[in-house]
Amino acid sequence: MSQATASQQSRQTIVDVLGAESPQLWDAEAPLVFADDLAAIRGDGVFETMMLRDGVVHNMERHRARFLSSAAMLELDIPDMQRWAQATELAVAHFQDTVGAPEAALRWVYSRGRESTGAATGWITVSPIGSEIERARAEGVTVMTAERGFRIDLSERSPWALIGAKTLSYAANMAALRYAKAREFDDVIFVSDEGQVLEGPTSSIIAVFGRTLVTPPIEAGVLPGTSQAALFRLAEHRGWDVGYRSMQPSDLHTADCVWLVSSVRAFARVKEIDGVVLGNPDNAEEIQQMMWEAVTS
Repeated sequence: MSQATASQQSRQTIVDVLGAESPQLWDAEAPLVFADDLAAIRGDGVFETMMLRDGVVHNMERHRARFLSSAAMLELDIPDMQRWAQATELAVAHFQDTVGAPEAALRWVYSRGRESTGAATGWITVSPIGSEIERARAEGVTVMTAERGFRIDLSERSPWALIGAKTLSYAANMAALRYAKAREFDDVIFVSDEGQVLEGPTSSIIAVFGRTLVTPPIEAGVLPGTSQAALFRLAEHRGWDVGYRSMQPSDLHTADCVWLVSSVRAFARVKEIDGVVLGNPDNAEEIQQMMWEAVTS
């Protein structure tokens, strides 16, 4: 592998964070990861994906905190966040100069590294968002419920399950999405063995009851959502009530409305769950605007 100036013709920016004395731009058409990198062969690493909009990375402090927490749960070396910040600035500046798309996904990836050397690896990618994200915001989504395959006390019984860490091991999440789309659903809501609502493969679940926003508690075995946390803070400031409580799919059926929230997609209103049509209240536009502000503030 050789280091190179990032390709001017690529729609993606890549920065090698840990491979040299300082972060370096990498040719988007050149290989970066070795075949024995534990990110590739074991999914042994963590990541964060952030919204880049008009040259600004949004909600970075919450992502930074979760990145550090995830790394600690995997017993990775503590990331040098000054270095990651420097690499992020480099990635953003290059993407703005070469691609300039108004919205993009900026991803940090931190791996335990090569099996042969034991040296950690890390990189940043920046890619424009796709039309599917814009369509989900505008039109909403249909979802199916799917068993997650564990009880809600799994994190207490099996801390090695890494519940609450944003790891690279997303194969099951992606398989669930493929299964749903093959059956003409757009997305998935996972439920526990007890039938409690958990989260989506790439999103947090928000149910609205009157002027109250509700999401499943972290103790149920869900990833702490950065967008959900930003939304709850803004909602409280606007006079809404917020809560963390266990819910069954039937609770979602009776909610005023249900939303999927995440950093890059921002929001998507759930139109149907398992074929059950959900509500679209008069204040849906207000809720949507609040979600957008929370993610982009």
